[in-house]
Amino acid sequence: MTTPGVVNLAQKFALFTEQWSPKIVGELNGQEVRIARIGGEFVWHAHEDADELFLVVRGVLRMALRDGDRVVREGELLIVPRGVEHKPVAETEEVWMLMFEPAGTLNTGTAASEPGGRERTVAELERL
Repeated sequence: MTTPGVVNLAQKFALFTEQWSPKIVGELNGQEVRIARIGGEFVWHAHEDADELFLVVRGVLRMALRDGDRVVREGELLIVPRGVEHKPVAETEEVWMLMFEPAGTLNTGTAASEPGGRERTVAELERL
């Protein structure tokens, strides 16, 4: 058994500047702990087999949902249930967010093969 290490999120976010390219910073129970910088809007998509947790570390996130938008501020989180279509939107210039997702979940979910989704899909995530 290995001794767990402390993950400093500020240090991890400082290692990259690209947006919409999630990075893995930990794993537990078949879940990946991911971080991402985002700006602007993403694509509408869903994850048919996975709930998704979004925790805002910096900035303001607007999660567009078909039944109305949710605003998530620093220190707040939102859980999007499996199968629910959503579109993350940065309400500030840049948003830093932490996500919990089952290992191997594509960031674009159901939009991975559609125009817009193909360009935003990151099939292999970097581990920091």
